[in-house]
Amino acid sequence: MNKQINVLITGVGAPGIMGTIYSLKNNYDKRKIFIIGTDMKDDVVGSYICDKFYVIPSAKKNNHYIDKLLKICKNENVHVLLPQNTFELEILANNYDNFLSIGTKVVLASKNSIKIANDKYHLMSICNDIGVPVGQFYKVNNSNELLSKAKLLGWPSKNIVVKPPISNGMRGVRIISESMNKKKMFYDQKPTSLFVKMNDLVDILGSNFPDLIVTEYLPGKEYTVDVFRSDKNITVIPRVRHDIRSGITFSGEVINNKELIRYSTIISEKLNLKNCYGFQFKLDENNVPKILESNPRIQGTMVLATIANANIIYASVKKALSEEVDEFDIKWGTIFKRYWGGIGITDAKKTVFI
Repeated sequence: MNKQINVLITGVGAPGIMGTIYSLKNNYDKRKIFIIGTDMKDDVVGSYICDKFYVIPSAKKNNHYIDKLLKICKNENVHVLLPQNTFELEILANNYDNFLSIGTKVVLASKNSIKIANDKYHLMSICNDIGVPVGQFYKVNNSNELLSKAKLLGWPSKNIVVKPPISNGMRGVRIISESMNKKKMFYDQKPTSLFVKMNDLVDILGSNFPDLIVTEYLPGKEYTVDVFRSDKNITVIPRVRHDIRSGITFSGEVINNKELIRYSTIISEKLNLKNCYGFQFKLDENNVPKILESNPRIQGTMVLATIANANIIYASVKKALSEEVDEFDIKWGTIFKRYWGGIGITDAKKTVFI
């Protein structure tokens, strides 16, 4: 148990990287973990806080992504690979055996599970079939369909939402609102591209565009659910997102919401998701929680589960190494508040954390 584990984390430029590293370094087995970070950019925050760092090509745009990653894993004797980027998951799943052949376990669900979980339209369709509440939704790829489906959802008197079926973070998400007051927003709010009027969106997209999902707007509170699932047990940790900025939780609280736990368990079993992953829900106007999406990977504020005595990031490393994971005694009501910190770099070898 005291033997050092070498863990490679991808996407260490992500906002939640400090939480991932905290969860590994402060594991409940008091184990030494050596962290190798990778990112497609060379000057990301993770490059200063990981024990070692490599620049790798983009998983989306470069055929050498896997070759580079395999070489690093072999040279660094990586025991476990923890992916943090949505777009690399299927590629890694396709190459799972290649990593296994050099002794590296990749923390992933199956390729089919990832494919469904990453596709919001597919996920919502399945949830609709198995009795997990979803908002009314349609898939469109041209302006005529967009307008006709928007009207079915109550637009222009009601707000609606458009988003790509597969995306990372808040990319491509827009709330179409005809009641928005651009002048008031200019003076009272910080710049944001979240709200838009239909004519402006059509001008941006043109007559034809890649698939988008059009859904009803859910006005209530938003929840994230962190999950760890192995062959023997499942741990489900809902948290309410009290304050969200640019898609990132700035204030959250772990809550024992039986309804969210039940829905998340149903989806997990249907999709056969494994290791650590999560879901997003939002309340409708009648306070019914409806599924928004799934993240079949480490989530940005999953460190809150760690603070609440459920270190499911480290548990996923243990599972990858075929070690037993005991049940967690979750400290419900645990609160997390994020603040703006940073790293001061005085020279190539010295950093100051604030």
